[in-house]
Amino acid sequence: MTTSISRRIALTFAGSTLALTALGAAAQGVSDLPTRPVRIVIGYPAGQTVDIVARNFAVALGKEIGQPVIVDNRAGANGSIGAQEVKRSAPDGTTLLLGTLGQMAINPTLYKKLPYDTLKDFAPVAQVSSGALLLVANPSFPPNTITEFIAYAKARPGKVDFASGGNGITAHLAMVVLEKQAGIQLNHIPYKGSPAAINDVMGGQVPVMFDPLASTLQHVKGGKLKVLGISSRQRSDQIPNAVPIADQGLKGYDITSWLGFLAPAGTPPATVAALNAAIRRAAATPELQQQIRATGGELVVTSPGDFGRFLHAEVAKWGQAVTDSGLQID
Repeated sequence: MTTSISRRIALTFAGSTLALTALGAAAQGVSDLPTRPVRIVIGYPAGQTVDIVARNFAVALGKEIGQPVIVDNRAGANGSIGAQEVKRSAPDGTTLLLGTLGQMAINPTLYKKLPYDTLKDFAPVAQVSSGALLLVANPSFPPNTITEFIAYAKARPGKVDFASGGNGITAHLAMVVLEKQAGIQLNHIPYKGSPAAINDVMGGQVPVMFDPLASTLQHVKGGKLKVLGISSRQRSDQIPNAVPIADQGLKGYDITSWLGFLAPAGTPPATVAALNAAIRRAAATPELQQQIRATGGELVVTSPGDFGRFLHAEVAKWGQAVTDSGLQID
């Protein structure tokens, strides 16, 4: 009897200890979160995809951390102004950058005098979304697949035009990577923004271009554009008939646009971990998942370590693409 009672006491004590330990860990996580309003800085104007995602996250994240979260648009220089603003902010978790592929992976090689270093000036917090590009064409363009497109371009070296929303953006360099892998030579026609480029592809002034799924899908469904391929390795359930370019003869082709949260370098690891946990909780809500899908992306929340390794790989990958394109901006 005594042994049985002693065992019950020991088990009760052990259970209480575990519960207190869990509560202590939870309290520590909460205490590492900012105790003042949080600012999400983006380097682009209101209304673009990154702005929409930031505003959706601001609402969901504010509920998780118990503080107001505001979006601060610092547009200019392909995101450089916003990134520099976060670089020089206090590393206390109250200022975050919602960074883009172009801003963080393309700019380091594209610009000779970039006022920030992606890999040194920021603490990765979490990648939060990933979205494919569609290679779309005017319906009258003869090729209907990537294989046909490559053959068509090889028969007309340097004479097939493609549009993009500007020099050095993801959609432009996605085509540069395709040219390199396929051994073809195309003629780039840059526009001041993808809407103007899409309009001219639909109008037949330029035959083909890459652009995010969010901006092209409605025109594909309306019959104003046709799809030659999708840039990701996986099909999208939003347009399941779009065949991955990697499955059409360009093995290994895999390009997705992405967004991720970064804090200023020097932000305490415990604060980064607490922010990551809050972002994960926010991303688990059906409302936010639906909102991100409406932008053509998918929620992909990673750990700080995984996001850091991903950034290293992306900077190297896109640095090579920029070098291959011959682009350089002073």
